[in-house]
Amino acid sequence: MLRKPVVLVVWLALALPGLLFQSAGTDRELIAAEPLAPASQWLPQNTVIVFEVSRPGALLDLALAPKTVEAVTSLPPYQKLASQPGFQQFRGAVDYLEFKLKTDWKTAVRKLLGGGVTFAVAPGDAVLLIIDSEDAAMLNQLHETLLEFARGNANNQGEPNRVASADYRGVTGWTFNKGEAHAIIDNRLVMTNKPDAIKAMLDLRAEPNGQSLAALPAYQAAKEAAGSEAVATAFVNLATLKQIPGVQKALTNEQNPLAALLFAGITEAVRESNWLAMGLSVEGDTLKLATAVDGKVADPSGAAAFALPGEPDKGALPNLSVPGLIAGMSFYRDLHGFYAAKDELFPERSSGLIFFENMMGIFFTGRDLTEEVLAETQPEVRVVVAKQEYDPSVGTPQLQIPAFAAIFRLRNPEKFAEIAEEAWQKALGLINFTRGQQALPGLIIDKPTHGDTKFSAAHFSSADLEDKEKADTRFNFSPALAMVDDYLILSSAEGLARNLIDAVKKEVADSVKPLAGVHSVLEIDGRQVAAILGANRESMVRQNMVEEGRTQEEAEAQIGILLSLVEYLGQAKLDVASRDGLSEASFQLKLNLPHD
Repeated sequence: MLRKPVVLVVWLALALPGLLFQSAGTDRELIAAEPLAPASQWLPQNTVIVFEVSRPGALLDLALAPKTVEAVTSLPPYQKLASQPGFQQFRGAVDYLEFKLKTDWKTAVRKLLGGGVTFAVAPGDAVLLIIDSEDAAMLNQLHETLLEFARGNANNQGEPNRVASADYRGVTGWTFNKGEAHAIIDNRLVMTNKPDAIKAMLDLRAEPNGQSLAALPAYQAAKEAAGSEAVATAFVNLATLKQIPGVQKALTNEQNPLAALLFAGITEAVRESNWLAMGLSVEGDTLKLATAVDGKVADPSGAAAFALPGEPDKGALPNLSVPGLIAGMSFYRDLHGFYAAKDELFPERSSGLIFFENMMGIFFTGRDLTEEVLAETQPEVRVVVAKQEYDPSVGTPQLQIPAFAAIFRLRNPEKFAEIAEEAWQKALGLINFTRGQQALPGLIIDKPTHGDTKFSAAHFSSADLEDKEKADTRFNFSPALAMVDDYLILSSAEGLARNLIDAVKKEVADSVKPLAGVHSVLEIDGRQVAAILGANRESMVRQNMVEEGRTQEEAEAQIGILLSLVEYLGQAKLDVASRDGLSEASFQLKLNLPHD
């Protein structure tokens, strides 16, 4: 049997502060004969952000499913909360509400929220919430019950005037204090933190005059872009949002080269757009979120051109699959074009950028980084992060760090292979020199073979290692460099390099095609993230105790919560594409919930 309501806690947290209100009976009688206009017709045209849940049932089916409730109630924080006296009082209040509403809490939540929920942010820091109930009688019964509680609480605290009402355009609005207002109109609850905002909503209801959000062309275009199958949508008025100095600065003054490389095309698209649209759909345990903006960034001479596939069939390659994959990232990035535009992208040369250029000059024997190094790479760039398998005869690090690798596709692999090998050996030489100055063990370079592929690898000797079950952190690293077909693999660990050799060979044999128009792909496996965190549980607990000052029991509980939440996240995937000059993104999250 399910323990008392998890989802109702969330619902009451949102609704309880504003559910003490009353609507004039005459107003209900006047408008009950015809359906209320969509909530967007009651919102001002200068609304900055609006979230609309048009089909709450689809989300409630997932939120109220037994496996979801089991996942939440199994968490230590919930179990701790359930053991507190206050929770027992809460359960008593829920029992009372069930009695008054003549139904169970799950049915009540479905009926009270079933008509749709709209949340909006308007200029002047106004926040608005509109809830359409499927059962007006139940909504009014709930308000009568909560209003009784509110009045009793106000009287007990010697503030009987705290709960007050006023009429406006035939509607009675209620307030607990000067900072909020709310009312019921037929089956609709409206709430806001600004009393004047509720008046503005009632003005639009009475005299729309085409000044509502629903009449805004940008909103209409965004709703169409979000898709008709979305159970929830969001609209962001970027034209208004970009007037905020902080937002404006963030979009026009990117000085971090790595951020500019990773988020290329995204920042430019937002900068050129008037609106952003999102549409959320639900398929079983999978949530899908589609995002689109209206700004075009297809200028071949623009600063973001290095991240935009110039031909319809071009794009990022699918992520490579290896054992223990934690995360995979695949990008379409013309590194030559990116670095050639560095003066335009970063007019102020940072010390980090200068240091990078100097080191690359050393590693690549003075070759021009733009024209003689990066020009040898093709736009397909991938990054892989995976859990490591450690050889017991060598040693298992006490702190386990995932292996990571970058895979580049070369234009002239025969010509560039030895140049890359020389640069790699110089980098290892610098590491060994630096560690030698500190009297630390260095890396030993080897030339192993995997299948028919001979590659370069380096490792730390474990000859003098006393405890191989709690080895030093350095044993997470056995850097390797391999060439397969026209792909260059640069890995932090030899084991991952071997797995990537196999994966690349399979990809070449299968003639894998690019993802047309897609310039960025990110995939994360929550189960593997949880596995690597679990392997480091003891270290994380110790760190939590030291940094947060918690007891061991408290630290173990907090880390346990983190591991459970990460594991429930399952698998996530994000695709960002540019098609016909427009940018769009899709995010998919498959939850890893307990089986029924």
